[in-house]
Amino acid sequence: MIRSLALAVLLALPVPAAAAEPAPALRAVAGVFPPFVMEERGKMTGFSIDLWDAVAARLGFPTTYRVVPDTAAAFDALRTGRADVIVTGHFYTPERDREFDFSHSILNAGQQVMVRSTGSSGGMDTPLRTYLKLIFSRTMLLWLATAVALLIVPAHLVWFLDRRSGDIVGNDPRYLPGIFQAMAWSAEALLNQASGMPRRNLARVVAILWLFAGVVFISLLVAQLTASITLEQFRGLINGPDDLAGKVVATQAGSTSVDHLRRIGARIETFPAPDDALSALLEGKVDAVVLAAPALQYYETHRGAGKVKVVGPEFGKRDLGFVVPLHSPWHRPIDSALVSLHHDGTYERLREKWFGKE
Repeated sequence: MIRSLALAVLLALPVPAAAAEPAPALRAVAGVFPPFVMEERGKMTGFSIDLWDAVAARLGFPTTYRVVPDTAAAFDALRTGRADVIVTGHFYTPERDREFDFSHSILNAGQQVMVRSTGSSGGMDTPLRTYLKLIFSRTMLLWLATAVALLIVPAHLVWFLDRRSGDIVGNDPRYLPGIFQAMAWSAEALLNQASGMPRRNLARVVAILWLFAGVVFISLLVAQLTASITLEQFRGLINGPDDLAGKVVATQAGSTSVDHLRRIGARIETFPAPDDALSALLEGKVDAVVLAAPALQYYETHRGAGKVKVVGPEFGKRDLGFVVPLHSPWHRPIDSALVSLHHDGTYERLREKWFGKE
């Protein structure tokens, strides 16, 4: 009886609840791309980070962030299961949609063009600077090397054929100093300023042929210089996307800008990170940069103030979204959280914080 009573009391006692396990952290990757993603004092910030933090709060899951160097590394992290979501915000494309799932739009934006500001350290070249760059360019060095090679051959022929008559190389038949006189005559002939002609028939034929070759050579050189100077002067005349054909344009590797620039005939230089492309612009290595318009506008008013300017309208507008692996269980919850953030005004407050009022 006592044992039965004791057992009944024990069964009636409340069983202590097991300690609740903490929610697993979502693994987010992001590339630094102001104003979407930035690192300040060891902390992640930016429009995409603020928006994702609000989404994660709605989902009730903490987030761990990992910075990746470029777009390819971010998508590779999803492919290999090392990340649950890319939070930088990437442009939707049909090609990407076949491999990944995109969230509802976090922003609708296009591409835009950035150039150096006239008068800045990286601005449009002055005529003197254009001239000096051309004179010391690799192209000019090749032309000079060709001219030297062309001078040597006819000079030796003229010396050999004229060394005894003395019309060009004097009365001394020795190689030195006769070859120097022949070289001087060959240079004058190249410029169509020859002071005399050899009398021997074969030497005269060589001289005439060299005079004709000099006319052709100088004509080609002048045409090359004219084209190069014209190109250098027009490199600064970029007022929008319609002026990019034939220009050297920087963009981020793997971005949606690459296909557009290839279609219009731009000379494309790709860089792993946006900062690398912008540095190339300031250093004069490229003529323009094409990236997402909000990023360029932010750079123009912050770090690039007075050094660069955004020109022309936005083009190729499309939606940016968070990216998750195909058929991810987080796809629908993320979309639901974004919809609720739009409804309660949170999204609009964050958008105005980073991009201002429309």
